Amino acid sequence: MPENNAPFLSPSQKRIVAAGGTALATVFLAATAYFLFALLRELVTQFKDVLLPLAIAAILATLLRPIITLCETKTRLNRVGGIILLFTLVLMTLVAIAVFVVPPALENAGEFLKAAPDMLSRLLESIQGFAPSIWEWLTEQLGESPETYLMNALEGNSELLKQALAHLQASAGSLVAFFAFFGGIFGKIAAYSIIPVYLFFILNGDRNIWKDIDKQLSFLPDERKKDLVFLAKQFSQILVSFFRGQIIIGLLLGLVLAVGFGIVGLKFGIAIGVILGLLNIIPYLGTMLGIVTVLPIAYLQEEGGIGLIIACAIVFTIGQLLTDYVFTPRIMGDKTGMGPMLIIFSVFFWGAALGGLLGMILAIPLTAFFLVFWRLAREKYLPALTAKEEKTQAIKQLSL
Repeated sequence: MPENNAPFLSPSQKRIVAAGGTALATVFLAATAYFLFALLRELVTQFKDVLLPLAIAAILATLLRPIITLCETKTRLNRVGGIILLFTLVLMTLVAIAVFVVPPALENAGEFLKAAPDMLSRLLESIQGFAPSIWEWLTEQLGESPETYLMNALEGNSELLKQALAHLQASAGSLVAFFAFFGGIFGKIAAYSIIPVYLFFILNGDRNIWKDIDKQLSFLPDERKKDLVFLAKQFSQILVSFFRGQIIIGLLLGLVLAVGFGIVGLKFGIAIGVILGLLNIIPYLGTMLGIVTVLPIAYLQEEGGIGLIIACAIVFTIGQLLTDYVFTPRIMGDKTGMGPMLIIFSVFFWGAALGGLLGMILAIPLTAFFLVFWRLAREKYLPALTAKEEKTQAIKQLSL
């Protein structure tokens, strides 16, 4: 019979039980976090046409608020007058884009579509010349030459398009389908046309959101409340600085790429450079898409070839070096604290997690926020827990 004061478990067994309990608690917390994230994602997916316009308006208001403040301080306009002036300038900018930018862009798009068949023919000729074995294998697999197969496929897609249009016209006779189709379109237009209204009221509001958050969290202890407000402020600052900085960086990179492609003689280079620069608002997205589109165009266009590919690659390299070592340090500094590898991983992770473009746009602010959250937890809470565990363990050892 064991003595009454003998421990039920040995110290090593206690450590094993503690480790098992910790592992189970970790798994439970991870499962709970995943469930809440999935629930939040489902909620956002179901109500995205309601939530997304409000989120866009809030981001725009945060970006544009300094302009309203400048209008109030530098002119005699009040806040409403400054907002109206801002809306007028935006409307004039959109009109100028529609008049001076859209027609050349459409013309370039038409020229690209006209040039696409010739580029496709040159691509097939290149495959046949450089890799005749692959050409023969494709011919055997398809039962005809790849060129003939592609032409037949294009003609087939044209016929399918005609059939789809005919089916749409036939189904338009059904009142239910007709009203459902146009009702969905009207709902989309109505949902996103409300953005200027949201933007006006947010810009015109005088409420201090941080005081409101502080009041709403009054039921929490002061220390926890301060931490939550701190995290909310950090996320807001990261979001604002990121979007302001990336928009400016994207415009500068677009200018560099457009000038560079224009100098080296890339067809449609100016339009492609501007588009790729704007796409780089999502870090590295414009560069990655540009590599897989620009380099083939440089090789397949008339008077193209290896030399033009090298020239375009040099333009990409110069643009990326300027972005990484000149534009980003001067405009954004090191506000995110993230390296290139983590940035690329974040873009793809949040794009998959939140279902597409919105996740990719918010990837860097979200990842930077979680880094701030982790630093706060590690510096403020985890050391305290570690010290408490060490103290408890020491007491247990003394009592044995």
